[in-house]
Amino acid sequence: MNDLFAQPPPDSPASGTGRRPLAARMRPRTLEDIVGQDHILGPGKLLRRAIEADRLSSIILYGPAGCGKTSLAEVIARTTRRAFDRSSGVLSNVAGLRQSLEAAKQRRAASGRETILFIDEIHRFNKAQQDVLLPYVEEGAVTLIGATTHNPFFFINNPLTSRSQIFQLEPLNADAVAVLLQRALEHPDGLGHLNIRMDAPAMAHLAAVCEGDGRRALNALEIAALTTPPAPDGFIHITRAVAEESIQKKAVVYDHDEDGHYDTISAFIKSVRGSDPNAALYWLAKMLYAGEDPRFVARRLVILASEDIGNADPRGLSVAVAALEAVDFVGMPEARIALAQATTYLATAPKSNAAYLGIEAALADVKEGRTLPVPRHLRSTGSKRAAQTFGHQGYKYAHDFEGHFVDQEYVPTDKIYYEPTTAGYEDVIRRRIAHWTSLRQAARPHPPPANPPAKNES
Repeated sequence: MNDLFAQPPPDSPASGTGRRPLAARMRPRTLEDIVGQDHILGPGKLLRRAIEADRLSSIILYGPAGCGKTSLAEVIARTTRRAFDRSSGVLSNVAGLRQSLEAAKQRRAASGRETILFIDEIHRFNKAQQDVLLPYVEEGAVTLIGATTHNPFFFINNPLTSRSQIFQLEPLNADAVAVLLQRALEHPDGLGHLNIRMDAPAMAHLAAVCEGDGRRALNALEIAALTTPPAPDGFIHITRAVAEESIQKKAVVYDHDEDGHYDTISAFIKSVRGSDPNAALYWLAKMLYAGEDPRFVARRLVILASEDIGNADPRGLSVAVAALEAVDFVGMPEARIALAQATTYLATAPKSNAAYLGIEAALADVKEGRTLPVPRHLRSTGSKRAAQTFGHQGYKYAHDFEGHFVDQEYVPTDKIYYEPTTAGYEDVIRRRIAHWTSLRQAARPHPPPANPPAKNES
């Protein structure tokens, strides 16, 4: 356990800055240095206000690796000027934990100085270790900052989560990672002392394929800078090929804002629509490998399930929505499995766009001014007196009739918007509608023929 402020500042010679990894040297020192977490640290946000006012209570930071949980904890300690003790759910034991907690309690009693106890991977603490924290957290002897990559509501005791505020950190987007990389190239504690020329495609590749992990991107940049010999002009030239090698992930032609992006998602959707699961899986793999947001893919599958499958297999929409929820809950890389299941299910499902065509036709009529009045017997009745006054009467309750069906006018037009196909379950719907149509026709009076046959006078 180390008191952050009992040690030399991180950028001092005594700290051994030059021997530490780039990601460690480039840790943010102020709230303004932190990138990518504006949803909790933006101006006016609760956590930022609490930090700046030094009114922070115990918190748990939940998010993926490399999103800045440890950096945020250290910045909080600097900003609030509290003592900072670090522990780990992997290395710490109950005895060491008690020692640190008692030291914090004595520090508070002797000098009034508060202590932040930062526990990385707190989800790895067993129940006994977590229970040790409770009385100290409850009486305010320490301000706990726990960091975890696992859902705290599943992996941390309820008594501890109830005494802490939980903040979820998001993976860094490509723009945020690019800021970190550019800062490292320019900062004297980073790589600013080297003559480095980094191509824009190389930076874009590292920012995209690190999958939101800023530490991984900085490590790759450091490897690229330290292993690439200078060119004759004295500059270390980091190309896209060098970036690919440094992060051990080859780039694919897939520009997120240009043709590669749109062409690939188009090929993916058209493969699913065309009932080719093999092609669909290939395009899915290409997108995921290139760093596409898996939620974007899942949302497109939800749309496809209604647009191209519809009632031919109503379960398709359930599968797609379940995949979307699984992607959000599980995250990459395991989310690829749920996406593959949804992709192959939808690709092999019977297809129908009848519901899609139906709503488009109905919307076209409404937009073109074909607005129809609600029949009186379908209007809201309100009170019995109001129904009698306005003539909102005559509605037939379908469940009072045989087969739960009765013929009555539901819209004043005979136009057909939904025409089910013979594919899959939609064929059942088609036959059901045909049956109801025959019942309607039988229930309606038949007008006499326009030209009745002449009577035989013989």
